[in-house]
Amino acid sequence: MSLLVRTWNVFHGNTHPPERQGHLEAMVQLATADRPDVLCLQEVPVWALQRLEAWSGMRSFGAVAARPLLGSAELGRVITELHHGIFRSAVAGQANAILVRPELEPRDSSSIVLNPPGFRRRIGRELGLDARLRLAWAKHRRVAHAVRTQELTIANLHGSNVPGWTVPDAELLRAAAFADDFAAPEEVLVLAGDFNVIRERSRTLELLTSPDWGFSKPISWIDQVLVRGAPSGHAHRWPDERRRLRGKLLSDHAPVEVTIG
Repeated sequence: MSLLVRTWNVFHGNTHPPERQGHLEAMVQLATADRPDVLCLQEVPVWALQRLEAWSGMRSFGAVAARPLLGSAELGRVITELHHGIFRSAVAGQANAILVRPELEPRDSSSIVLNPPGFRRRIGRELGLDARLRLAWAKHRRVAHAVRTQELTIANLHGSNVPGWTVPDAELLRAAAFADDFAAPEEVLVLAGDFNVIRERSRTLELLTSPDWGFSKPISWIDQVLVRGAPSGHAHRWPDERRRLRGKLLSDHAPVEVTIG
């Protein structure tokens, strides 16, 4: 088995820095041009979920984190088209997506909320978070989701962007426990996405890469692809030139990828 797994926070289809025009379709096509086996996406506008399969030629599984502000994904798209750099996810909502090659035979999917009220209350007490941080944490709903295929299980998450590292680190552990529970015993498990915490400040990443959990080593970045249950190469980020489109830098994140096997 040799599988290429890639993750990319697509920044709602924006360039870096953001401009009026969005480039989400071109970004998805770029990220799938070399036929990866799995592509995990974060910061996907909700309206785009139904278009990902046509753009990529892959099976797509989405998980909505923030619903469109006005209740209509298509209306959110139309408003955002006025100026992507200004509106971003304000009216279009936000989602994650896992794209897999049809040959992998996806069988099941599931998702959880990473920051539900009860979890925020418990972790807020444990971490001694002040009212300002608690409000910031509650502002944006975050999710993790997973897809089980014939070859492996993939979990994708987007951690909260809250000052300090402790909040997304707690969410990462919650996501890992969810993925571990969803995957079959002894199955190859991939945990990928925008963790919003770096390895140098993460107790969870130290735990996940210990013998008790057995995941591969993370890179020094917030976007990660961790693998358990199979040999894998070193994860690496794309160089900036690989994600340029007519001189414009796509997204404020670079794709990160790993080859399994």
